[in-house]
Amino acid sequence: MYAIIQTGGKQYKVAPGDTIRIEKLAGEVGDTVKFQDVLFTADGDKVSMGKPTINGAIVTAKIVAHGKNKKIIDVTFRRRKHSSKTKGHRQTYTGVEILGIEGA
Repeated sequence: MYAIIQTGGKQYKVAPGDTIRIEKLAGEVGDTVKFQDVLFTADGDKVSMGKPTINGAIVTAKIVAHGKNKKIIDVTFRRRKHSSKTKGHRQTYTGVEILGIEGA
């Protein structure tokens, strides 16, 4: 069984037991979160697709970590001008473990 959920403007394919990194969520490590924007579920031959979401379908997850991704370096360079600028960015994330998919 798996589902496709939407959170943080992105879509993720999840199954019970998976651990994924998503955009930072409010909450402490160990808290339970529920994702109600379920776009698609599949359990063997039984398939449900929402328009755009499935009513009553909920994916339950537990927050396991908060952190920052690797640094992304952005270099702006202007040729023949002796000018360059370097910027760095580290996006925050929340690691969640998928506990179950309900209401498929």
